[in-house]
Amino acid sequence: MNDIRLGGYSMLPVVVKNLLIINVLVYLATLGLGSSLQIDLADYLGLHYFLSPHFSPHQLVTYMFMHSSFDFSHILFNMFALWMFGSTLENYWGPKKFLIYYMVAGIGAGIIQLLVMYFQFTAMAATLTPDIVSNIITEGPELWAIGRNYSDSAMGGLNAIINTTVVGASGSIYGLLLAFGMTFPEALIYIYFLFPIKAKWFVVIFGALELFGGIRNSASDNVAHFAHLGGMLFGFILIKIWKNKRFY
Repeated sequence: MNDIRLGGYSMLPVVVKNLLIINVLVYLATLGLGSSLQIDLADYLGLHYFLSPHFSPHQLVTYMFMHSSFDFSHILFNMFALWMFGSTLENYWGPKKFLIYYMVAGIGAGIIQLLVMYFQFTAMAATLTPDIVSNIITEGPELWAIGRNYSDSAMGGLNAIINTTVVGASGSIYGLLLAFGMTFPEALIYIYFLFPIKAKWFVVIFGALELFGGIRNSASDNVAHFAHLGGMLFGFILIKIWKNKRFY
C-alpha cells in the first residue's frame, strides 16, 4: 500500500482550486447567457459529433469544463469528486503531473465517445441509402432545433447522434477515480459517508457499472458511459507509461 505524503499537504491545491473555479465560472456563464441572451454555450464549447455543423476540434478540450444547466447535481457531483480525489492525487504527484493526467483523461474520454458514436452512426447508416443519410446530415439539425425528429428509428437515431452534445468533467473525474484506486488501492472510501469500501474495489464496481450502462445503451439515462470508460482507459495507459519510464 502506498502512503500519502503528509508533508506540505494542502486541502485545496493550486490546480484543483483553479479547475473548480473555471468549471463554476463556465457553469454560471452558461446559465446567465442562456437566460438573458438565449445563447447556448454548449453549441460552441460542448463536444459534438464530427459530422455536426457545430463540431470543432477545440471542443475536445472545452467540453470538459461545461456542465448541464438543467441538472445542478451534474456539476455538484463532479466538483465534489474533483476535490475529493484530485486533492490527494495533486498533493502526491505535484501540480504539473496532475494537470497533465487530468487533461489526458478528459481528452481521451472525448475521443472514445466520438469513436463509439462513429460506430453507432455507421451501423445505422448501413441500413439506409446514401441519399437518405446525406439528407439527415443536412436537414436533421433543423428538425432537432424545433424539437422534432424522424419517425423511422434508424433515421431518428442518426439524427440524434449528429445532434448529441457531450458536456461535463466526468471523463476526467473517472480518470481520477482510476488513478486513486491504482495509487492507494487499500484506502477506504465511504459511500454516502457511511459504508466503507476499499478504493480498488470501488474502481472495479464503478467501471463495471459504466460498462454495463454503455452496453445496454439506454438513451433514457442521458449519460455518456463510454466517455467515462475512456477517461479510465487513457488514465490507466498514462499511469503505465509513467511507471515504465520511472516518472515517479
